[in-house]
This record gives sequence, C-alpha cells and structure tokens, in this order.
Amino acid sequence: MVGQTSVTPPATHYKSTDAITIVNIGTSANAYGVANGGKSNLMVNNDINVISCIHRMGGALDPGGYSGDLGYDISLDGGMTWSTMNEIHTAKQNAGGQYFLDAARYPHNGIYNPAGNTDPNNAYIAYYAATLGATNGETWGGLCWGSGNIGDPVDTTYNFINTITATGIYHYVPQGFTVAKDGDFWGLDGNKNWTSGAQVYLGSLILSRGVWNTDIMDFDLEINLLEMTGPADAAPADYKVEFSPDGQIGYVMALMDIGEVPVSSGQSYYPVLFRTEDAGLTWSDAIPVALAGEDGIPGILSFLSDAEIGELYDPPLPDREQIPFTTSFDADITVDQYGNPHIAAIVGVTGSTAYSIVSARSAVSGYLFAGSFLISSDNMGEEGSWTARLMGRPSNFRGTFGELTEDNRIQVARNAGGTKMFVSWLDTDTTVSTENNAPDIHVRGLDIVNNLMTADALGNPLPVNVTYGSEATFSAFFFGMANEVFDDELGTYTIPFFYQEMQTDPGLPVQYKYIQDFMFTDADFIIVGIEDHLPVAKSSFEVSGCMPNPAAAEAGFTITLPQQASISMAIINITGQTVKSIPGRVMHAGSNSIALDVSDLNSGIYFFTVSDGANSITKKNGYKIKSFILSKIKKGCSKIVGSLFLLIKSIGVLTTFIQFMS
Repeated sequence: MVGQTSVTPPATHYKSTDAITIVNIGTSANAYGVANGGKSNLMVNNDINVISCIHRMGGALDPGGYSGDLGYDISLDGGMTWSTMNEIHTAKQNAGGQYFLDAARYPHNGIYNPAGNTDPNNAYIAYYAATLGATNGETWGGLCWGSGNIGDPVDTTYNFINTITATGIYHYVPQGFTVAKDGDFWGLDGNKNWTSGAQVYLGSLILSRGVWNTDIMDFDLEINLLEMTGPADAAPADYKVEFSPDGQIGYVMALMDIGEVPVSSGQSYYPVLFRTEDAGLTWSDAIPVALAGEDGIPGILSFLSDAEIGELYDPPLPDREQIPFTTSFDADITVDQYGNPHIAAIVGVTGSTAYSIVSARSAVSGYLFAGSFLISSDNMGEEGSWTARLMGRPSNFRGTFGELTEDNRIQVARNAGGTKMFVSWLDTDTTVSTENNAPDIHVRGLDIVNNLMTADALGNPLPVNVTYGSEATFSAFFFGMANEVFDDELGTYTIPFFYQEMQTDPGLPVQYKYIQDFMFTDADFIIVGIEDHLPVAKSSFEVSGCMPNPAAAEAGFTITLPQQASISMAIINITGQTVKSIPGRVMHAGSNSIALDVSDLNSGIYFFTVSDGANSITKKNGYKIKSFILSKIKKGCSKIVGSLFLLIKSIGVLTTFIQFMS
C-alpha cells in the first residue's frame, strides 16, 4: 500500500456511563501474566454456577508477594461476589536469591466438579502453567500443575517437572487448557527446542492429560505427542483444546502449515485439527482446514471487496482462489452440542514474507485487510464441511505496551448446551489511536440451531462494543473471555469478561477487573446467518441451485412443492442483510421455475431464502453477478501464488509472530 492513509470517521465525544458493571477482583505484580494472547484464565462451570480467574500473585492485594506464585479469584454465585487472591501454587525450588525454577508463568485453570455434585464447596480448581525451569533454553522448560479445594482454599496440591532432553519432549509455554465433562484436564503445548537459543520445532504438539486420582485427591499427569509436521520453516503459532458439552468429542486445534493446502504451503497459517470421539482415548491424524485456494471457504474468499484487493495487488488482479489468506497468530476453539468444532480467528492476507499478515488498514473501507471470523464445521471438521461467518472487521491489529505487544486476542465461548457461540476480540477506535493500544472489547453471537446472529444496538449486522461508555472505554487491556457463558436456560446469556487495569510500564502492578452483567438474550439474535452447510430441519419443499451460475441479469432456480402453497423469497448478501424481498405468491404443486432480477445488485456472493411460512430454505447461489470473480477455479494455484508476491504492492505494514517474555 503506497501512501495510503486510513479513513478517519467524524470526531466522537465520549462520556463514561454505567453501561456495564465492573468490579475489582485480584491483583498481580505486573502485566505479563496474561499477555501473549488469550488463555484459560477465566473459566465457568454452569452446573454449580462457579467462575474462577487465575493469575500470578503480587500487587496491591498481596504486598511483597512473589510473582512466581499463582492465585485465583472465585465466585460461587455467577460472578456477583468474589473471594480473591486464593494462593494455589507456591514456588519452592529456589535457585538463589529471588530466582525459583518452579516460578509460574502464563497460568491456566479450570473447574473439576465431581460427577453428581451440586455443592461448589465440593469442587476443585485445576491449574496448569509454564515454569522458569531453564531446561529448555535459558528461561523455559518446566511445567507445574495441581488442584485447590474450593471449600477449603488452603487445601492445595503441588506438582512440578522439568524438560528431560532424552525424552525428546521440550516444555515451553502451554497455550491450550480445558477441563472436560468427565473431569479430566487437557493441556497443550508446542514441542519446541530452545536450547540453542533459537526455536527448533520438533514436529509435534505436547498433549497432557490430568486424570483425577481419588486416592491422592489430585491429578495424575499423562503426556503424549501428536505428530504435526510441515515445511522446513513452519511452526505452530497458537494451539488450543476443547471438548463437546458431554465430553465425548474433542479437538486439538493449531495454527500451522502442514503443507497440504497448495496455495498456503510454505507461507500461510491455517487451522489444523486433531479429533477424538472417545473422550481422548484416541486421536485422529492431522486434519487441515483450507482457508484459501480452490478448496477455500467461500466466506473467506469473498470478504474483501474488489476495491480492497486492488489496494493490495497491481493489475491484473488475482483470482480470489489465488490470494494467500492466512490466520493471524491468535485463535480459539469451542465445540457445539453436535460435536462440531467452531474456530474463532482473525483472517487476512499473507504478507510478502512467509507466515506474516498484512496488518495495514484499507483506505477504501477503513478496516484492516482482515476480519474476525467464526469458522464452523457441520461434519466434525471433515473436508467440505466448513463455513466462515464474518463477525466483524477490526480497524487495528497490534498494540504496543512498553516491551510487550498484543494483538486482537480473539476468543470464543459457548452456552452450556452448545447451541450458541459468542466471539469476542479487542479493537481500538481509529479516532483514538492508529494502533491497537486503547482497546475496547467487541463481541457477536451466533445461534447455530436457528442460524441467527446478534446485531448492534441499532439492529445492524455488526458486533457490540462491550466496554464503550464504561470505565473500561479505550482501556480493556489484555482481556479474557470465559470458556462458557452463564446460561439461565430462559434465554439470557451473561458473558464473563475480565481485563487488567495497567500503567504505561507493564512491569508495574496491575488490578484485574471483572465485567459482571454484559448479556445477550434470545431476542438479540435477529440477523439471518449465511452458511454453506447449515443442517436444517426436513422441509416440505425443495429448492434447486442457482441457474446460471454465475448470473448477470437474472438468477433462476426451481421450487418443487408437494402441494399448492404461498411462497415468499428474499436475496441476502454476505453480511446477512436482505437486499431484495419478493412478497408471497401462490405456486402450484410440482416444479415452479423462478427468475429473479439481480441486475441492480453489486458484484458479490448472495444467498436466496425461500419460505412457505412454516419452513424456509436458504441456498447459496454463489453466482457471479456482473462477472464476479469468486467462483473462478484455478488448478495448481500454488504455482500462481508464488508470483503474487512479485505483484503485491508495498503495503507498509506486515506483522509477524511474537515470542514469549518471562
């Protein structure tokens, strides 16, 4: 992008209000403990209405406390009242002075609730964290885990191991953690050897399983490797793990390039999955999720406008299947009631260096050349089962906080039943900063059963700014969202968020803040979602695909009815907006040919919805109105993409992966 400047909206005057209720919870000695992307700091168990938040100790509530110890804050009433600074891990392995080999960093936690228990005081906190073992390079290499009795906070356990090079397993900084329905915890790390001073990825993920042992009232740890290899320079950027509500089906997800998506090979990240269908006893081989190329997901291939693509590439513009779309360096995963995975990720365009992302802002749209997506499967992650829903378009990507940098921290949560998904991320208003260093929390929800999405306060198909108008306006630093929302089973979904109140220097103490009462209700799900593979109820009529495809002036299809009925139709764009409505008209039993005038629509992917009042079917016509480029398929596009880097304009801003700091 040469000489491009961002679109500046009119000046906005902000006034703090009590839009949401924010309360203080724990403190920490510095800001580092929840940095470098979202983790499992905040966890909910709906069965007992408990929420817990784990962090490093120190700060105002722990004068003189050691930052290598861990504590948790906990609420037994859905986040209304809190007990804070319950110490659960105390470093013991002193190596001289204030240095401890088991000093904990980047902690995770979850809630182990014994089967059939309804009393929170009989449940336990499970914790899991990296430690400064100095056995995998000069800093990392250790792992600690254990439990804390919620009813008796001083009843805790302690476990600590270090990297043993002979095993070929090099502990680094775990990024994924969850507690499944059966009570087992699962931790996830990348097998990365840092002993040379530089990262050497060893071609596998470290999957740890904690199994509750009633004899010792603690978790026994099992460690296994999941093989995941790729091109020479490829290493996973992020990795997460989650299970279905019943605990039977689970997924490990990594942002990686395993060389099986031609357009992405050697240059771009995409999600890679491992699946279990037996509660973690066995796991599948790696399953690539192609974002780009001829097998790419339509919602990703189409989300940039032609004008935005024209900002990135010199003429002739590439076909959309040739554009090397990539994730950024954060992602999250959840699993629905059917056992299907849903991945939250920022997706944009690969920069001129491998495994980077274009983080510049479009002069045409005012947004990044990227979107916040929920990438969903309706067939347990198998090829051809994926849909990408654009939840929003961020304006800023990375913020700098002293020596720390932080991206959008995109995260996903589900309701207890696994029928609704909520995606959130950080973004900064460009009138305040051109970097993501004055962030607010943005969120949007999806009802996977009824295919409906939430709207903003004006009913537009946009995310909601959670923190704007509150004391957290422009300052929701390093936020986290829980794995589940509080679900009252009456149609209200309270989404737990926390963030840290921090100073300019991230080395100074921080105050953690909890947002108590941001919620959606069933009435907020009003935008018709766009899906390629939506499982719908069996209908009383059938609708064909679009003819011709692509279409220019008319889009034709047939409706087959078992009996005479009044049929209404609508055309919907990729954001879920209805752009053309056709009132109900009586059609006869059998086949009815329909021709819709689309000559007045802009180029793009559109969908048509047909309803008889009792049933509706939404079809993706995928037609190219006015020669829309999306459905051109180029075989062997990996060869073409190699030359695209010669055509990409100097866009000024590329962003690459960041490393952990102790």
